[in-house]
Amino acid sequence: MTVIHNHPSGDPSPSRADIEITRQIAAAGKGLGIAVHDHIILGRDGHASLRGQGLI
Repeated sequence: MTVIHNHPSGDPSPSRADIEITRQIAAAGKGLGIAVHDHIILGRDGHASLRGQGLI
């Protein structure tokens, strides 16, 4: 599974809350046999991948 959301501010940098919720979703998914492969944040100026940044 890949989680995707946007930042209306336009800055796709992940917040601490983004990182924490991703970890919580991954932990919940693990118990169900669902792997979180990435969390992508879209912004006006591009996107950010938590996997690409080594955050998950």
